[in-house]
Amino acid sequence: MNDGSKKSRRRRSSSLLYQEPQESMEHLSDQAAIPNLNANWVNAKGAWVIHIILIIALKILFSIIPGIQSHTSWTLTNIIYMFGSYLMFHWVRGIPFEFNAGAYDNLNMWEQMDNGDQFTPTKKFLLTVPICLFLASTHYTHYDLTYFIINVLALAGVVIPKLPMSHRLRVSFFSGHPDDRYPDER
Repeated sequence: MNDGSKKSRRRRSSSLLYQEPQESMEHLSDQAAIPNLNANWVNAKGAWVIHIILIIALKILFSIIPGIQSHTSWTLTNIIYMFGSYLMFHWVRGIPFEFNAGAYDNLNMWEQMDNGDQFTPTKKFLLTVPICLFLASTHYTHYDLTYFIINVLALAGVVIPKLPMSHRLRVSFFSGHPDDRYPDER
């Protein structure tokens, strides 16, 4: 039935998980040529402090809204921080600059930081902050089961992508298969 006038449908894996392949030599040389300004700021002075300031600001914001109880404000602070952290470090791929010939286009910010090395001081800090926020949220919600489940799900959503087993691992349910994202590169 395919007469050449229609493009044939490409077969695709039904797997939800896939491993992002390693970069080619061209991408590796592009990455080494110019510093990655997108990920190097996390090692700068004040970069760690901004996380604490954001958490305090979120807590104050939710505490001053009338009708929101303390345990709800802690849970909202936890959820919003975790969502922002996931979005910033694990969802967005590539960099917003065009000076590196697309060398980081298939990496998220977590994978770009510290040249992909695991357990650097910055990555340890960024792994510790959500855990401490979870512990504080759980304590100030008085260990209520409903709030605990909400908080632990938010924590899992942020901590699991930071673990070494998740390095370059993609969930196509959320982000789409790479062949679907770049149809012109076949």
